[in-house]
Amino acid sequence: MVTEINESEFDEKMKGKCLVDFFATWCPPCKMLSPVVDAVSEELTDVNFYKVDIDKNTGLSDKYGVMAVPTLILFEDGEVKDKQTGYVGREQLIEFISGR
Repeated sequence: MVTEINESEFDEKMKGKCLVDFFATWCPPCKMLSPVVDAVSEELTDVNFYKVDIDKNTGLSDKYGVMAVPTLILFEDGEVKDKQTGYVGREQLIEFISGR
């Protein structure tokens, strides 16, 4: 399950392994990516999945250098482990998260 979060709750949610999808409601590739992230979130139950609307949370997008959407950032205990921009398919997303 993917939960939408905002700046005020961001830090407290970054426990363990987390994938954050930085998106915008007006972004066509974001709309294409959303069901892929939803599906993978059902498969990888050891990872927390979150979405951040960049238009509502500009402080977070600035802090993490989000220059284009969608941007996926993988966190481990609050630390950025990897970052990817643009649409990815299911297999690519699983590889990105698992570090293969």
